[in-house]
Amino acid sequence: MLVNGKPADTISVADRGLSYGDGVFRTLRIQQGSPFCWHRQYEKLHHDCRALQIACPDENILLHELKQLAGADSGVAKIIVTRGVGGRGYAPAVQADATRVVGFYPAPEYDADYYSAGITPHICDLKLSRQPRLAGIKHLNRLENVIAAAECQAAGSPEGLLEDEEGFVISGTRSNLFAVIDGSLATPDLSASGVAGVQRDRVFAWAENNGVHCEVARMRMSDLLRADEVFLVNSVFGLWPVARLQGKEFTQRRISLEIKSWLNDAQN
Repeated sequence: MLVNGKPADTISVADRGLSYGDGVFRTLRIQQGSPFCWHRQYEKLHHDCRALQIACPDENILLHELKQLAGADSGVAKIIVTRGVGGRGYAPAVQADATRVVGFYPAPEYDADYYSAGITPHICDLKLSRQPRLAGIKHLNRLENVIAAAECQAAGSPEGLLEDEEGFVISGTRSNLFAVIDGSLATPDLSASGVAGVQRDRVFAWAENNGVHCEVARMRMSDLLRADEVFLVNSVFGLWPVARLQGKEFTQRRISLEIKSWLNDAQN
């Protein structure tokens, strides 16, 4: 692990990322030393830093550090950028040096059935709060996801579905959600809650390239139950089809399989 470019596994106790979750992060695959979909990942990191008015690290510095850690190996990298060290109190300093943390880890091993047979996601009791100023940003305040992931763990499910306080489906605990309804794609509106992931954008690109309508909509569980296919995407596991949801079985896979193949190609 590198902290501001130097081998370390600690940060200052006064770092605002620790004190307030004042920062952003990205998690991405590394394939034989190369960051998967790097251009999109860096764009998202830069966007989220700008949204919080945190200086984003230079792209070439991050690429150098990822290469330094990964070499020619494959695995998972995590990049964290915080506002840096600050004093007591919520208000940030007028000027602060951002802290960057770059880590490289072994790739997780998932059950092959998650990709072929699909998963049965847990419907989480926790409801996401609505905050348009932070919606879409992968910031470090992830306690809602931590609690939801613990629910999934207790339920024996690899992933869960999250609704907001008004009962609209937003996402998985660590993934973005799509449904195929009457031949068109639909994905939840993230204007007030949730994280807009890189793979979500790549599904949009697939839809545009293939002439498939993709709608961003406020969706309830009832909308998912009338879908032909439902699937979840993220930058580490790729795409998992949903096999069952509230007693309904989803047996169609045609569009999700096409999208899965597209997501596996780093050029897309």
